[in-house]
Amino acid sequence: GVCYGGNGNNLPTKQAVVDLYKSNRIGKIRLYYPDEGVLQALRGSNIEVILGVPNDQLQSLTNTGAATNWVNKYVKTYSQNVKFKYIAVGNEIHPGDSLAGSVLPALENIQKAISAANLQGQIKVSTAIDTTLLGNSYPPKVGVFTDSASPYITPIVNFLVKNDAPLLANLYPYYSNANNQNIGIDYVLFTKQSKNEIGYQNMFDAMLDSVYAALEKVGAPNVKVV
Repeated sequence: GVCYGGNGNNLPTKQAVVDLYKSNRIGKIRLYYPDEGVLQALRGSNIEVILGVPNDQLQSLTNTGAATNWVNKYVKTYSQNVKFKYIAVGNEIHPGDSLAGSVLPALENIQKAISAANLQGQIKVSTAIDTTLLGNSYPPKVGVFTDSASPYITPIVNFLVKNDAPLLANLYPYYSNANNQNIGIDYVLFTKQSKNEIGYQNMFDAMLDSVYAALEKVGAPNVKVV
């Protein structure tokens, strides 16, 4: 899968981008906001879609009617021939952010709207976090959410458990190397030939396992991480 952001200039047309996905057999796409031109281009493509609710729309979607309208406009309208898989309600909101209190109500309202549209079997509703919400993360088995993040993330995780939805996690192995030159570049780039002293051959797997460990510690060992 490949993330498709719309920032920049001299960009190819949206149809050309979707055609690029098809020609390279890229079967998954992440959209950070609902772009109806892209959604039109995705019709009939069979590409699985993560559709983002932008952070600047979170607060408005704490209103049930607004969430219903959002789902009807951007999801239900296209759901016959666009393969929506996940709705990412907010991206990398942190516990101290002014929007932190909006995430769970927006999740709940989007979930209600998805269910009302009878799409709950096809589409899972979640939010995307980054790993700054973790305190200890190495070795991965000690992974845990920070004291400040735990009251924020635990009710969200409970929502995911209730709705059999995964947690969406943005993992950035590159930054680990950029911020700590002691971490070998081969470990970050999947080219390390042997496993390290705790049994990992690459940073990505270690980061992912630390998120799983943190989920176990808030009572959610069965939540999948995407």
